[in-house]
Amino acid sequence: MAHSYTSEYPSSVSFDPAYKKFFEDFYKVSDTPDIHEQYVENFTKDATLVMAQTKVQGTEGILALRKGLWDRVSVRHHRPYKIFPFGPDSDEVMLHGNVDFELKDGSTQTKDWSAHAHLVKVDGVVKMKFYQVYMDTAPPPAK
Repeated sequence: MAHSYTSEYPSSVSFDPAYKKFFEDFYKVSDTPDIHEQYVENFTKDATLVMAQTKVQGTEGILALRKGLWDRVSVRHHRPYKIFPFGPDSDEVMLHGNVDFELKDGSTQTKDWSAHAHLVKVDGVVKMKFYQVYMDTAPPPAK
């Protein structure tokens, strides 16, 4: 089943269509296991990535974090509902969405997340220089 990665944007704020396409492609790659190098290509070589309490910098750190994100997960699907540019034609945004996980133990989870991203163009290609994801990482309550 194909998933849509299209987000809503404030109608009154102009935002580069290349940035919109970037996020659609980024979450599709993010949800595809075993294409770790393609995921890393979405970042500048010196980018900072903060995922909950873990902060890494640069290609090697991002690659190691990315691989670790799939250790316990067999399926992941992001839904980036809304993206808010910091102003007209800004290269900085806040994002809000949720993500469904199917863990390798068969259990499933859905978590809300938000993120802060700073985009740049490197030789005309959109990349993230900074990406911080805010997500509740507490285990689910006991049943």
